[in-house]
Amino acid sequence: MSTAERAVPRPGWTLVVPVKVLARAKTRMAGGAGPHREALALAVAGDTVAAALACDRVRAVIVVTDDPLPAAELGALGATVVPDEPDAGLNPALVHGAGRGRELHPDAGVGALSADLPALRPAELARALDAASGAAEAFVPDAAGVGTTLYTARPGVPFAPAFGGDSRAAHRARGARELLLPEIDSLRRDVDTPADLRAALALGVGPRTAAVAALLPEPVTGR
Repeated sequence: MSTAERAVPRPGWTLVVPVKVLARAKTRMAGGAGPHREALALAVAGDTVAAALACDRVRAVIVVTDDPLPAAELGALGATVVPDEPDAGLNPALVHGAGRGRELHPDAGVGALSADLPALRPAELARALDAASGAAEAFVPDAAGVGTTLYTARPGVPFAPAFGGDSRAAHRARGARELLLPEIDSLRRDVDTPADLRAALALGVGPRTAAVAALLPEPVTGR
């Protein structure tokens, strides 16, 4: 470990995961997933939250949702569930969840994590969170290089996510450090389309996503 790494304390982290109402989730998967679209959305969120909770850098996962089904299932995994009380879009929902996270663990850093990471590995998330400890704000771009899958703010730093559209450019413009690390492919592979799902399946997804994917036709999964 370098002197610089030793000089930067590594906080624990509270991660905020936004989960859409299932009726509006994974709409770009509708043609391929058909009647399994909502089940796929819930499975992907479940595998994401389970992986985050299994990461030893994570002290709590806050799920923001207004849907009672994912609220119950993700809460049963150990997440703290809060309603989207602002109901004003994604970034206000994340800020709301982060506020609850800082109430629970005021000495922890706060991160916003995509709910669409079914291949997420706890060790890869830990690698990114350790790197994020060295910056006031940091983010991980998605595999396409356009969006963001993880945004973090260290303890005491204002939490100001900029998700939506070209969020990679938005986070960079706001001065957040971009984390382009080796061996974090599972953290960058979010799933919105059939092509994304095939790529995630190639990495190896969690059991919930794998079970639903087995019900989908071959053109969607590439089996």
